[in-house]
Amino acid sequence: MAKTDPYAALRIKEFNIFLLLRLFLVFGWSMQFIVIEWQVYSLTKDPWSLALIGACEFIPAFFMAPFSGHIVDQKEKRNLLAVCIAAFSLISLGLFLLTTNMVITTWSTNYILYSIYALVFFGGFLRSFFGPVIFSLIALIVPKNIHPNAATWSTSTWKTAAVLGALFGGFFISWMGVPNTLCVVFILVVIAFLLTFLIKRKPILNKKIGEPVKESLKAGILFVFHNKAILGALSLDMIAVLFGGTVAILVIFAQDVLKVGSQGLGILNASISFGSIITMFVTTYIPISKNTGKKLLVSIFIFGLSMIGFGLSSVFWVSVLMLFISGAADGISMVIRQTILQLKTPDEMRGRVSSVNSMFVGSSNELGAVESGVAAKLMGPVAAVVFGGIMTLITVIAIGIKNPVLRDLDLTADIEENKTLL
Repeated sequence: MAKTDPYAALRIKEFNIFLLLRLFLVFGWSMQFIVIEWQVYSLTKDPWSLALIGACEFIPAFFMAPFSGHIVDQKEKRNLLAVCIAAFSLISLGLFLLTTNMVITTWSTNYILYSIYALVFFGGFLRSFFGPVIFSLIALIVPKNIHPNAATWSTSTWKTAAVLGALFGGFFISWMGVPNTLCVVFILVVIAFLLTFLIKRKPILNKKIGEPVKESLKAGILFVFHNKAILGALSLDMIAVLFGGTVAILVIFAQDVLKVGSQGLGILNASISFGSIITMFVTTYIPISKNTGKKLLVSIFIFGLSMIGFGLSSVFWVSVLMLFISGAADGISMVIRQTILQLKTPDEMRGRVSSVNSMFVGSSNELGAVESGVAAKLMGPVAAVVFGGIMTLITVIAIGIKNPVLRDLDLTADIEENKTLL
């Protein structure tokens, strides 16, 4: 067996530009999420307002996802990504303006909240495009034989940006205030937009240009539902994120349960992503190809246990440790899921399959925010997190029993086959 090169994808110049672009974009996006959650909860002191943020992003992201996948497969990827980033920069600019003193002192609180919700809704619409276009673009930048390595580095970069954005988002609120922090976000997004044009335009591999939308959507959905490995991985992550995610209500723990303020909020958010980063970099040296399905099930089971531990903790650093463990487990599951998708998806269907992934996993983040906010409102934040962790454990056990294809999945042969290409 040939020795695995952990830096194979990094030897491609355009891929490095892509990673830098994604670093700036996700860093700003992550920081913006923290700031808006903080601002809205500070204005309302109501968990329901956090649930509304999740709902405003989930609804357009979920229902637009099938159509965005079709569009991505029909269009040139580099320019489409540039358009998406340009539109996102307008959202960042709008959120910055909504938090300035001029607006705060002249507009009513409800009007400000409604405007924020509207921009978040538009952001959900855009997010339905980001996943498919980025997933498709990676496959066009790097050769197929190093797709798994590229998926690991791309996901690691995403998590690195998320941890830095979460960490600096909390600290920047304390250091420079909400408006200035959102101004930084806008600048980062503009930089990401400019970096896009350092990547060359890519060919459109879909041979069915102009295919009717109905037939295109049907083909993408049927492919996912007929592939038990992909379907099982997406279903498992969807339900785990839906019930096990706590990010949407961390602001409640920071302000009301642990009482650690905005800097503590930044540390709590950062600990999740920091755990993911470590495990993702480890997987570049220790591949997850052998017993892939069992590793996925175990990682998400550990994720559920750590969520229960976090919910029951009243000590800040214990809470940080539990979130770190949850991030480490989530990092493994993300690398495994992305590897499965990259290896099992035909080039001409990457946009549509990624859009289904967005419906399953990506949108479950926002729907999970709704679930977390409602559960926190009805039963309190501690009980809500513990309940979510228990539901995650039940899900892992059920899917492990009911889906033997996923449970027994091993990607060793797939990866070796792709290493012989080119």
